[in-house]
Amino acid sequence: MNTETLSDEIRTFARESLEKIDETNAKRAAKPSKTAVENAPLIAQIVEMLNEEPQTASDLATPMGVKVQKASALLRIAVKEGKAIAHDVKIKGKGTCKGYTKA
Repeated sequence: MNTETLSDEIRTFARESLEKIDETNAKRAAKPSKTAVENAPLIAQIVEMLNEEPQTASDLATPMGVKVQKASALLRIAVKEGKAIAHDVKIKGKGTCKGYTKA
């Protein structure tokens, strides 16, 4: 067995395998996840509820019928997408919380 040929075969196999993995990952990254598709209408709804006055996730969760954690996650996504702006808001008895306004 020739070790030089074996090394070339291994290198070729590794390179081809990595190219296949990169191609698969590129396809996966281009396609939105199931959760992202499900959250899109909720993000649109929560952004529609925002106005010039900062509102917290707990202010928006009840009218939407979702938990505060879900509303907070949706608001963070909206900020990341540039649809909302986060502000620090002082609330008596709670301290400083995040308040959100429409971008």
